[in-house]
Amino acid sequence: MKQATAIAAFLGVIALAALAAVTALGPEDGTASSHREAPLISEDPTADLTDVYAFRSPDKPNTVTILANVIPGEDPAAGPNYYTFSPNARYNLKIDTDGDVQPNLIYRFQFGRKTGQFFLGDTAQPYTVSRVQRGRTSVVAKGTTPPNNIGPRSTPNYRSLVTKSILSFDGGRSQAFAGQRDDPFFGDIGAIFDLVAIRKGTGNMGGGKDFFANYAVHGIALQVPISQLDDSDHTVGVWATTERPQMKIRSYRKNGIRRFQHEREWVQVSRLGNPLINEVIIPTKLKDRWNRLSPATDAQFVQYYRQPILAAVINQLYGLGVPEQNRDDLVAVLLTGVPGLNNTGSKLADMLRINLSIAPTTMPNRLGVFGGDLAGFPNGRRLGDDVVDIAERAVAGKLKGHPAGDLLGDGVDGNDVPNLNVFPYENIPPSGFDNAKGQQKP
Repeated sequence: MKQATAIAAFLGVIALAALAAVTALGPEDGTASSHREAPLISEDPTADLTDVYAFRSPDKPNTVTILANVIPGEDPAAGPNYYTFSPNARYNLKIDTDGDVQPNLIYRFQFGRKTGQFFLGDTAQPYTVSRVQRGRTSVVAKGTTPPNNIGPRSTPNYRSLVTKSILSFDGGRSQAFAGQRDDPFFGDIGAIFDLVAIRKGTGNMGGGKDFFANYAVHGIALQVPISQLDDSDHTVGVWATTERPQMKIRSYRKNGIRRFQHEREWVQVSRLGNPLINEVIIPTKLKDRWNRLSPATDAQFVQYYRQPILAAVINQLYGLGVPEQNRDDLVAVLLTGVPGLNNTGSKLADMLRINLSIAPTTMPNRLGVFGGDLAGFPNGRRLGDDVVDIAERAVAGKLKGHPAGDLLGDGVDGNDVPNLNVFPYENIPPSGFDNAKGQQKP
């Protein structure tokens, strides 16, 4: 009964949000994780954001955990120069606490790199965590990542190496971690990008292949008290960015002589809030541009939410008759948040919105709000939320009562390994020595 009530309430606020979106936007206002989602960033994997998660910590419910992963598809046996964070990048977790679509708080991770022994690269990286607030930047923690999970000789007792590398700051109230992790995202990407192929039935009865099984990523993790972020509406917006340095040369004259001044500035090359946006909402020709922009500029892309490309593809391939026009339900869920759930105001922006007043549940449903679980996606995002199935059903019209909204999926309903129940929650990465993707010879 509680589940039915929760779903009904959610559908009700969606209807109100759709109406609000129609009246608030005038005529002038013109989904899997983001692995290799845009042409340029696919050539820069150490800066390529794959997933962002934000959830109230199940074991410490007075805190919120924010995770961001980079480097898609890390093969476990990738020596001698293993995957590492780039020492020439800045990795940012950005938090909007007041709905103005600007970050009130930024946690920034920056990494070094040491020379390895013999012919091997050193994967244990020194790093700093800085907090940017009210225009001031301060270092809050320093540490070293655990090495990659190379094998029993190089990295014995790997779990203990991870535990020892977790940083504590703010008098023990906050934690941070960075290092290689199992990729918690799950999905049949091989089928999805073969023109939304479904291996079995309509995808809601299993039968898919988890492309990301036995692959790793590099993750940054943050856990801070809710009181540090909370305000009167209890809802914050979260997104991640990566930045690269760019050198600008300024020409000027002094004493009749032309001189040149070199200026270094940081340029955003990747961003991620909600899953799947740049992959299946934004058209290919605009993907690189979208990655460079701030969420505050997202009103220019609203037409692709109202007329989603994926809806048209589903209809062409399967003839399901899902709605292709006037999709203000998707605008509400992905660009403003849902009134009564996680709305942050009328400004259109791709942020992962989480209502910090909604407690974590002991029985999470992989379909999140669609499954009657208000603590799940699109109210934040937990590691176990099945965002592929949720996104497909949302685009298929579940919020508009279309029957296809209960049918679609990719046939993969969970990660290949269980997630941890303590910080940093993502499991240890697969071992290069064990490498389940390799073929044992006689």
